[in-house]
Amino acid sequence: MSNRTDDVKTMADEALKSDKALAKLTETLSVGTRRERQVAASAIHAVAREDASKLTGSIDVLIDALNRPEGQTRWECLEALTILVDQDARSCSKAIQEAETALFDEESGMVRLAAMRFLCKIGATTANRSEKVWPLIDEGIQCYHGDLEFNDMLIAIVDFSNGKLADSVKAELAERMAFDSTNGKGTLKKRATQIIENLK
Repeated sequence: MSNRTDDVKTMADEALKSDKALAKLTETLSVGTRRERQVAASAIHAVAREDASKLTGSIDVLIDALNRPEGQTRWECLEALTILVDQDARSCSKAIQEAETALFDEESGMVRLAAMRFLCKIGATTANRSEKVWPLIDEGIQCYHGDLEFNDMLIAIVDFSNGKLADSVKAELAERMAFDSTNGKGTLKKRATQIIENLK
């Protein structure tokens, strides 16, 4: 039996070369078994990293896949959508509601982290989107402060702080990070301080 990683790489390579193989892969997100969906989602994430333009016609399918029960399908598709924001932010913004659900997933830290990355990426694209996602990002900061994934979430928030944010969002984010920039230690203090600097 072949290794799952090899399966994913083979499927991704085929999808990059053939539109038919790519269509089959995206279809699996809707009709496949749990395991098939997970493998397909991993391959799609790999395609996004290699050539995101191949997936611009599949954004709605990826958003729909955020409603699957298994965590891996959801976080792999969220990561692919995060990459796709640079290709088509308007279409990707339709995933905000599903990303909100994922951000507060009680079972998977990977799903929560992928949701935070997506929300930060989409929110950084325009002032209006920053206002739309900021309450979710803010709640996420409060909910997961100190959790295992929080340091990685902060990397996404650093990128968010460099985006096209509304003035109100800049002010509230700076206020939210003020305590950690003063009283935090190590990486937490460094990133909180960096965020505040970015917002000036």
